[in-house]
Amino acid sequence: MDQLIYKKLDHVGVLQINRPEALNALSREIVDAMDAELDKIAADPEVRVLLIGGTDNFAAGADIKGMVECDPEGARKFSFSPTYKKLMDLKIPTIASVGGYCFGGGLELALTCDFRIASEEAQMGLVETNLGIFPGAGGTIRLPRLIGYSQAMELILFGKKVKGPEALQLGLVNRIVPKEDLWEESIKWATKLSLRAPVAVQSAKQTIKAGLAMQTIDAGIDYEADAWANLFLSQDQKEGMRAFVEKRKPNYIGK
Repeated sequence: MDQLIYKKLDHVGVLQINRPEALNALSREIVDAMDAELDKIAADPEVRVLLIGGTDNFAAGADIKGMVECDPEGARKFSFSPTYKKLMDLKIPTIASVGGYCFGGGLELALTCDFRIASEEAQMGLVETNLGIFPGAGGTIRLPRLIGYSQAMELILFGKKVKGPEALQLGLVNRIVPKEDLWEESIKWATKLSLRAPVAVQSAKQTIKAGLAMQTIDAGIDYEADAWANLFLSQDQKEGMRAFVEKRKPNYIGK
């Protein structure tokens, strides 16, 4: 059985973790397979949105058995950070569909995505301090930026677990839905997003990320002005505005 399944639904790429016997715990093999798929997705102009999910559970953390006897060098080699960074650096928007357990490396995977949709019953947390370590695949860096210092400290240092409603309140997820509606809602989000102008969506994502990394608002505004103006070189901009004037649906090509 393939532990990582990839398929395309029109302009939506779908990655599903499929290791139900281990609650979709992330092994080195699964992450290596994901890394290879991300290279293909990045090179595929037909894919405009990436949706990541799991079967029943999103991912109940990393495979602890593979880490128990690691020394520092072995731990660095086991780290999922390079693959997670590759996911976060994708030009296209990404969505995590979070159901069931989403702990440790699983939540860190979800944190690399631009959006998170969770079921009401989903359980999330960075529980590594219970194992003598702390989150080492971006969790200590990305979570405070998402939900703030104090809330992130509570989740990480106490290894606190939260369910869908509290995750929504914290700003950890964008939306919660009943368990039975999770996948359908996630596909709807991805499909709707794939219909937006790809050039504009990707440029907006890059501009938001660049702006957050800049030291001053003025620098961000200057960057935004250049990125916005450059969109007027794209065919998507011409098509979008002409379609509006002509009162028809636009047909974007991603150029």
